[in-house]
Amino acid sequence: MIYKPYEYQRTAMQWIIDNPRCGLFLDMGLGKTVSTLTAVQQLIDDCEISRVLVVAPKKVAETTWSTEAEKWEHLHALKVVKVLGTEKQRCMALAQKADVYVTGRDNFVWLVGKYGGQLPFDALVIDELTSFKSAKSERFKAMRISVPSVKRVIGLTGTPAPNGLIDLWAQMYCIDQGERLGKSVSKYRETYFETHKWNNIIVRCDVKSGCEDIIQNKIADICLSMQAKDYLQLPDMITHTANVYLSEKAMTAYTKFEKEKVLEFTAEHGDEPTNVLANSAAGLMNKLSQFANGAIYDEDMQAHEIHGEKLDRLAEIVEAANGNSILVFYQYKHDVQRITARLKGYKVRTYQNEKDLEDWNAGKIDVLLAHPASTAYGLNMQQGGHFIVWFGTGWNLEYYQQANARLHRQGQQHPVIVYKLLCAGTVDERAAAAIDNKKGVQQSLLDSLNYLIGKYHGK
Repeated sequence: MIYKPYEYQRTAMQWIIDNPRCGLFLDMGLGKTVSTLTAVQQLIDDCEISRVLVVAPKKVAETTWSTEAEKWEHLHALKVVKVLGTEKQRCMALAQKADVYVTGRDNFVWLVGKYGGQLPFDALVIDELTSFKSAKSERFKAMRISVPSVKRVIGLTGTPAPNGLIDLWAQMYCIDQGERLGKSVSKYRETYFETHKWNNIIVRCDVKSGCEDIIQNKIADICLSMQAKDYLQLPDMITHTANVYLSEKAMTAYTKFEKEKVLEFTAEHGDEPTNVLANSAAGLMNKLSQFANGAIYDEDMQAHEIHGEKLDRLAEIVEAANGNSILVFYQYKHDVQRITARLKGYKVRTYQNEKDLEDWNAGKIDVLLAHPASTAYGLNMQQGGHFIVWFGTGWNLEYYQQANARLHRQGQQHPVIVYKLLCAGTVDERAAAAIDNKKGVQQSLLDSLNYLIGKYHGK
């Protein structure tokens, strides 16, 4: 295909060329990958660089970068090698002569160790910079060690929301080594945020009045921020809540199960500090979500089916789609098994690799099952359909938004229809409300836990 960049894409490409260490905070669907590859091609042609390392989420590393290079005629001269698989396969890939080496973020620590912290690349592209937002993570520590050895660094992510600015410090450090937001995350937090503590553990950080602008101004010289609504005319995205109602027997069983689990939880975890409590709460909510979805794992990870109401509602939606392909986001492995069995007669596949992506976009799959944690970022799936069903939303707002953007993005020709299957009277409703209210995962879990404890206190 012949690439005809939009003006905003030309701006993004020039930004990369003009700024050796830069961030592209571009909303979903604005074409970060092709803009970056085009700028990389220009820098190679100008003899500015010769070897580029791309660090990306695993599924994006497997497909997106190589697919984009093959898709556009002006990029056909770029040789892209995937540094994935076993250690032997990764070493063989690195030994090849290429322009762009793409690896998964989970292999990055290994890669830095292999080269003793001195990366043999002229440029480093960090795809989904938010993957490095935790200053305590091993991948961030590896980045901190290795970034000084690279001449150019390009950080790619979506535009940061105000409640995501607390995570910006580590991401910016990957680009400028603390030049703009300081060398210490604690100093950054102290300077720009009001912290809220419980038992001396920070549970929430709010931006101080006026500090959002200060932070953005500090990074403005190297970070280009663009929002899709300002540049794209996308079709509408229409969201429907598809309520699922349990039978009286199943609802009674859920209420009993919920009460038992909450009382067990308070007996076992009531004295835990808040940061530990949130993790424990996640386990409780998972159990309740499994019940709402229709099956529960026992201690041996064997799934036991309880009801099929969500399966029936999903089957109705698939039938009503009248031959249109549907992307279904699931939460648990037993969801996949049960959905596949329920939709017998349809071409149902679980997303695993590049071949699944190709077949989806070619219209060869009726129902594609995907987990938002592995498909939320970077995959171009808009050619394959415009219907999305969330078998369970989960609690992660970022996953929810990014996953919907696999279809609701540039190149989509139809309004995107999103169905959220919510089991009435269950934890589903609280998870969906947390996403609608744009709350963080930890705070949402703690709020829901407090609600349930209050609900059953004294009963």
